[in-house]
Amino acid sequence: MDFDAFADLAEAIADSLPPKLLEGLSGGIIIEKKTRRRSEDPPGVYLLGEYITEDYLGPLIAIYYGSFRRVFAGEPPEVWEEELRRTLLHEVRHHLEARAGVDDLGREDLEELARLWQEWLQGPGGKPSGSGRERRGGGGE
Repeated sequence: MDFDAFADLAEAIADSLPPKLLEGLSGGIIIEKKTRRRSEDPPGVYLLGEYITEDYLGPLIAIYYGSFRRVFAGEPPEVWEEELRRTLLHEVRHHLEARAGVDDLGREDLEELARLWQEWLQGPGGKPSGSGRERRGGGGE
C-alpha cells in the first residue's frame, strides 16, 4: 500500500469514529512516513502508532507508515486496514485514558513489551534468539 492510500485509509477510519472520542486531541492525527523504533524495544519491534502530548500542539496521535510498510509488506490491503484500525483505536484509548487520569493501557503495553523481550531472548525452541519479532499491534507512550 502506498503512502497516499494509507493516509486516505487512516482519515476514513478516523472519520468513522464518534467525534466525542477525539475531543481534546488538539494536535490531531498525523501520518508520518518514517519507521519508528525505540531503543528499549527488542530487535525487530516497530512502533506502529503513538500517543504524544506535545508542548505546542497538545495531545496528538502519530501513525508511522514506514513501520507499517516494514511489518506488513506483502500483506493484502485488508490486513493493513485491520491493523491500522487496531492501532488507531489503541492510540485513541491512550488519549481517553490520559483525559481520565488513568494509564491501564500503558501498563498493558509494558506487559506486552516484557513478553516480546522474553520471546526474543528464548528464541525458537527456548534458545536465545538472534532474530527479532516484529510488533504487529499499536504501541503507545
